[in-house]
Amino acid sequence: MAQVKQVGVGHKTTGTIDGITYYVLNGKTYARSAPNMPTSAYSTVEARIRQAIFKFIQMHLKLHLRTIRQTITPKNGSPSNRYYSLNHKALTLALQSLAEQYVNGLDVTITEVEAAISAYAAEHPTAIKIASKSGYADVYLTGAWPATITLNALVGDSTVIIIVNENGVQTTINADGTITTGTNTNGGND
Repeated sequence: MAQVKQVGVGHKTTGTIDGITYYVLNGKTYARSAPNMPTSAYSTVEARIRQAIFKFIQMHLKLHLRTIRQTITPKNGSPSNRYYSLNHKALTLALQSLAEQYVNGLDVTITEVEAAISAYAAEHPTAIKIASKSGYADVYLTGAWPATITLNALVGDSTVIIIVNENGVQTTINADGTITTGTNTNGGND
């Protein structure tokens, strides 16, 4: 398995660029399979833009990983992979312009990545899911990533509320009015 290049810090978040599936392990990105086209096909401007977008999404995931672990229920794999599968199209559109600047030699910071995603979310308020938890209503990003995310579920005639702050600390207001606070470490591998 050949190491390609680091495109972001993470654990096992995957993505596909130009037909090659990549995964991140211990901060390094690896290709699951060898390219089946000449190397020149991966060095075009379009290919480098796609690679830059994937790098920026990795940066975004790393920043919000603790929260995503609490607010996204995976179908298969990890919460971060589920977040990526739900949102990669919208994130790609949000980061296209930044990726073009990056390919043209400009530096791009995580602050700029977050600003681009926030601006896109403000214009497309049902495009990026930041909470998709089993039994709870989905929550969408509508601007800057919030300091707390509130999820609501109905249990009979009562509402159960989960509030997750940016550090991944979860507070649950149960149907009987009791409050539980703690951090779910999520034993799965992200």
